[in-house]
Amino acid sequence: MTSTDDPTRSSRLRQLFEVLAGMDAAINEAYRERGQGQVRSRFVLPLVRLAHLGPMTITQLASELDRTHSALSQTITQMRQAELVTSEAGDDGRTRVVTLTGRGRALVPLAEAEWRATEAAIAELEEELPYALSRVAADVAEALGRRSFAERLEDHLGDDGA
Repeated sequence: MTSTDDPTRSSRLRQLFEVLAGMDAAINEAYRERGQGQVRSRFVLPLVRLAHLGPMTITQLASELDRTHSALSQTITQMRQAELVTSEAGDDGRTRVVTLTGRGRALVPLAEAEWRATEAAIAELEEELPYALSRVAADVAEALGRRSFAERLEDHLGDDGA
């Protein structure tokens, strides 16, 4: 097999992932420039939601944010390392209750300002495009509602997926 047979040499999604990664990097850089280099964009949603709703178990927060328990647990671990949250055993000993630290609470105004600025920057970007990013996402979700990506993938795998 030669490198020209390598199917990963082309991708319809690579450019989208690169654009999104670049936007994410810009958000992370905004925090770094403000002396908050340990903050990652994925911390913002749980940080702000905890500020507004108060302490929650990881399961409750994952549900609130529409994230998997596993993914949120990893994020909370990183947020704990950045001293933005604490987590303690819940009443039943099987759950962990996540609470903002003083440092986390102090970061909320910046996180909320960044969220608003990000939304404004995306709205501005959409004004320059012939087809808004939010419309693309809604149209893709609608199409996948009619026929899931898993179904489409399986149809194309066919017998090749053994």
